[in-house]
Amino acid sequence: MESFCYDDGIVRKFSLATMVWGLVGMLVGLLIALQLAWPQANMGLPWFSFGRLRPLHTNAVIFAFAGNAIFAAVYYSSQRLLKARMFSDALSNLHFWGWQLIIVAAAITLPLGITQSKEYAELEWPIDLAVVLIWVVFAVNFFGTIAKRRERHLYVGIWFYIATIIAVAVLYLGNNAALPVTLFKSYSAYAGVQDAFMQWWYGHNAVAFFLTTPFLGLMYYFLPKAAERPVYSYRLSILHFWSLVFIYIWAGPHHLHYTSIPEWLSTLGMLFSLMLWMPSWGGMLNGLLTLRGAWNKVAEDPVLKFYVVGVTFYGMSTFEGPMLSIKSVNALSHYTDWTIAHVHAGALGWNGFMTFGMLYWLMPRLFQTGKLWSHRLCVTHFWIGTVGILLYIVPIWTAGITQGLMWRALNENGTLMYSDFLDTVTKLRPLYWARVIGGTLYLAGAAMAAINMFQTWRMRPSRYEEPVIQAAALEKVYTGPSPKLSGNHGPIGRFAAMAWHRTWERKPITFTVMTTLAVVSASMFEIIPTFAIKSVVEPIASVKPYTPLEVAGRDIYVSEGCYNCHSQQIRPMRHEVLRYGEYSKAGEFIYDRPFQWGSRRIGPDLARVGNKLTTSWHVRHFNRPSDLSPGSIMPSYPWLLKDDLDFEAIQGKINALVKLGTPYEDAVKQDAVSVARAQADAVNAKLVSEAPEFAGKGMQNKKVIALTAYLLRLGTDISKDVEDKSAQNGSGAQEVGHGQSL
Repeated sequence: MESFCYDDGIVRKFSLATMVWGLVGMLVGLLIALQLAWPQANMGLPWFSFGRLRPLHTNAVIFAFAGNAIFAAVYYSSQRLLKARMFSDALSNLHFWGWQLIIVAAAITLPLGITQSKEYAELEWPIDLAVVLIWVVFAVNFFGTIAKRRERHLYVGIWFYIATIIAVAVLYLGNNAALPVTLFKSYSAYAGVQDAFMQWWYGHNAVAFFLTTPFLGLMYYFLPKAAERPVYSYRLSILHFWSLVFIYIWAGPHHLHYTSIPEWLSTLGMLFSLMLWMPSWGGMLNGLLTLRGAWNKVAEDPVLKFYVVGVTFYGMSTFEGPMLSIKSVNALSHYTDWTIAHVHAGALGWNGFMTFGMLYWLMPRLFQTGKLWSHRLCVTHFWIGTVGILLYIVPIWTAGITQGLMWRALNENGTLMYSDFLDTVTKLRPLYWARVIGGTLYLAGAAMAAINMFQTWRMRPSRYEEPVIQAAALEKVYTGPSPKLSGNHGPIGRFAAMAWHRTWERKPITFTVMTTLAVVSASMFEIIPTFAIKSVVEPIASVKPYTPLEVAGRDIYVSEGCYNCHSQQIRPMRHEVLRYGEYSKAGEFIYDRPFQWGSRRIGPDLARVGNKLTTSWHVRHFNRPSDLSPGSIMPSYPWLLKDDLDFEAIQGKINALVKLGTPYEDAVKQDAVSVARAQADAVNAKLVSEAPEFAGKGMQNKKVIALTAYLLRLGTDISKDVEDKSAQNGSGAQEVGHGQSL
């Protein structure tokens, strides 16, 4: 027998960080919800504008709140399931402090507009490298603990932790390939269609393997512990795990229905998303049925109440997700707030409630108090949180369906019923206020949990006890018998009884290799054809690289987070073609690094905006949007009219794009700065001719001129292509009519 102690100190640190960052992330979320209902809350300051704060909110909730909760769960449960202290206390602490520094770096850089603009992957390359380093530290510590374990069998929770570590590593490295330009700027290694595919291969599976698999591991450990009952079905857990790990990785392209990606890829994403419903609900039922016979305890124990609601929201989200992947449903829901409601039902309902349930169960054990400071406050939190999330997601569901129906509504003569995009925006304002109320209640519940944690911590003993655990060491080479089954089973019976899996559960290397193969093989079946088939992107002769000034303007567009509200992808549907113009082609985006298709329309699509608005309109609109668009909820950007553009930095950007394959002419390669200044002078001259009040103000040196130059460019290339075809065919009706008929 060997004696050892568990390291609960690291669990206390991650639990505290979970609570602190949870409050921060939810507070920022409440602020941006308020900004949609009351635009004045943007305060006219760059660091508080919606476009910059929205990625801060998502990163704080996902990687700070949920991330720290994952690590608290892993460090607590793994030690007990493996009967071993973590491999290295030093690595545990390096992991903790490194992760908190990454979060702080994100909290500083994102409000400063330092971003890659990819959803859930906004952090720039130096922080990405830090994430990779800390993830390796975590992996070494986790697998090192498995190597020195004193429990032969790997429990189901460990399976999900293994899948999380492997899949997140593959996804993060694959999606974040980029060429650095400066310390705070990089360009994606992928462009256009390929960049969109890689992002949503990552984005959907970040939800799968950061917000789902580790929380399922949490569920399989903490829910049975709290209920004091075994998991309902061992076989169901096996089916749940392997089908989820293999199928989930294929589903990302359903985020890109009716866009410029190949049709087969979109259809593949839909089919695998539909298949996800079965294993997901298998996991939900395994969790809820674990509570069979314990419903009296559920009625009394608020921890179990949190778990029941959390697992129920998991079931709701994993039904709604496959439903939204169906093309006919997605045609209505995509770009609307329906997607936002879906995401928050998962993040706040599933992840949030499971996290709070775990923290309440851990508090008296970690702080060695024997009980919570206030049972009544815990119960109050449960009810306020439940009411809060319902008041949050129901209005946003309603808002999303309202948006989708209004956008596609046509009059009897085939014209748009609501031709002005603001008709939808003003209709949704009351629903946005309802969301603010729901979010306030949910945040109030989280604050109650923080108070309960603090007061329980104050009840702690003067010195924590470290119980000594005794367990026998494993033999270096396992020579014991294979697991036996009762009765006389043939090969089919042994397979059905999962005896083969029992063998895998005793061989962590084999188990990890098989998990890696499931993740990598499924990914490669999608990625290789997407990049290998030359016909994926048909060239368009009129599409040229962005000019140096337009590159600088596009970077400002990215920095200000405009992609959070505006899409640049017109789907081949009649109402979209009528509203925005010719539908988008894959060949339009071959120079877009990163792509800017967006996932939400709080404002109108901008793919063809270059042909519609004047230079002066754009400049005035950035200064005071409501002057030109009464009822607009877009924040103002007065600093763009005041801040000077860094022309000298443009040459480095062009050099980087040339390395990535952008075919610039020699004049641009040799002196991009002069080319940019010349275009800035031309744009400013146009501005002054349209709005004489800007004369003599040196606007040619301001950021707003570069951003305006970029917006004036959007959609003009494809217009030239259509004009060329019109000249050849004698009419543009063939091309435009094709888009409208779809």
